[in-house]
Amino acid sequence: MTVARTWSVALLGLEGALVEVEADLSNQIPEFRIIGLPDKALGEAVQRVHNACANSGLALPRRRLTVNLSPASLPKQGSGFDVAIAIASLATECPMDVASVAESAHLGELGLDGRLRPVPGVLPAVLAAARAGVRTVIVPHANREEAALVDGVRVVGAIALADVARFHGAVVEHIELEPAVAAQPDEQPEVVPDLAEVIGQGDAVEALIVAAAGGHHLMMSGPPGAGKTMLARRLPGILPELDDRAALAAASIRSLAGEAVTRLSRTPPFEAPHHTASVAALVGGGSRVVRPGAIARASEGVLFLDEAGEYPANALDALRQPLESGSIVIHRAGMTATFPARFQLVLATNPCPCGQYGVRGGHCTCAPIAIRRYLGKLSGPLLDRLDIELAIARVSVAHAAAGTPATTTEAARARVAAARERAARRLHGTAWRVNAEVAGAWLRQGPLAPAPGVRRPLDTALQRGALTLRGYDRVLRVAWSNADLAGRDRLALDDIGRALYLKKGITA
Repeated sequence: MTVARTWSVALLGLEGALVEVEADLSNQIPEFRIIGLPDKALGEAVQRVHNACANSGLALPRRRLTVNLSPASLPKQGSGFDVAIAIASLATECPMDVASVAESAHLGELGLDGRLRPVPGVLPAVLAAARAGVRTVIVPHANREEAALVDGVRVVGAIALADVARFHGAVVEHIELEPAVAAQPDEQPEVVPDLAEVIGQGDAVEALIVAAAGGHHLMMSGPPGAGKTMLARRLPGILPELDDRAALAAASIRSLAGEAVTRLSRTPPFEAPHHTASVAALVGGGSRVVRPGAIARASEGVLFLDEAGEYPANALDALRQPLESGSIVIHRAGMTATFPARFQLVLATNPCPCGQYGVRGGHCTCAPIAIRRYLGKLSGPLLDRLDIELAIARVSVAHAAAGTPATTTEAARARVAAARERAARRLHGTAWRVNAEVAGAWLRQGPLAPAPGVRRPLDTALQRGALTLRGYDRVLRVAWSNADLAGRDRLALDDIGRALYLKKGITA
């Protein structure tokens, strides 16, 4: 035959689109050309495919060979199309099972000796192929375990191009090659620090449990050594384990970032970028291939920004849109990539650059303008999107010596799970899963809207200008988390009062 077809996958962010790779032979001057909006790396596939075929004992036709990647309007990046291009090109003349070639998707980069080299993003690519109805996917041997995480797809891990051709029925001499090696996964067991190690911060621990119960964004302000980082690192341990959908989404992001993925982790991810991180490091980007940033890598888990006052103001403001929409959209010339951003934000900041402002026994050396500039990086619109703003003091000698039993991670996780189950029953039939996602109009005017007497402190704070309407809704969400933890089916005045205190330090 002179025309052969197979499939591959183009990734735009976390979304994948099936690409038909068709090769055509014509009786013209010998040439090998790839069309269909390829990028620079994909354009170089001509030489990789030519050498890989020659070194595998599979000669390409000596006529004009045109490879089209359809749809042509879809941008295509990277070297992951090499195997599909090679197989479609060979199938135009080499005897193969046409049906097998046409029903399979091929992913992987070719080495000049014919080996299949691993590529990033195999997991989301196989997911996209499975959703499109492809049932056989051929991947590099090094990506086999990652691809096998997708149910309902036959995954073939090939060491060399000759193995792929042989799978499709071609008669090829066996050439012994060592499989290309991928980055080694971190085999260290996941150790979640225990909440019981936090001493003398009972109110802060309780606020952390409220945040976990409702999926609320949290800011902790206090001097160095008060335990802000210690608390934040224990938040993933009290969150519920990831379900199949969330675990696959988190693993897909890790795959896109170039990490080795061999299993589905059920622990929510925890990302803590350094305060020197740029906007691109937070939101993601890249001039040629768009990679996920810290926001996307923290999706389904926790994004912790320590020393938030040290971050550039524009980097912090870049969080505002993802906090509202739950996704991050990166625009580049000719393409748009979308990544999930369903993370729980935790900010930790000092009261001033030296950390001693307002601290008992401390001596602050910062000029007033330096304090204003430091705290001014946390803009009003960003703070308005936070549900809990917690002031933390250093632990005193009395607190450290007290024998009060500490809350363990296991006990806190059980409370959070019970609260989330109660919220899920209440929100059954809606599009929301946790209190932090519930629309404000439903909270204020829905079937479970608080009675006028219960919401009076909120109305008073709104009238005084202490709260915006967005802040009003966020206090209601935290109040429902308080009610869920207490086992109540309706909001009480205590729930509103506690939520107001956690948001603005206001006493009802």
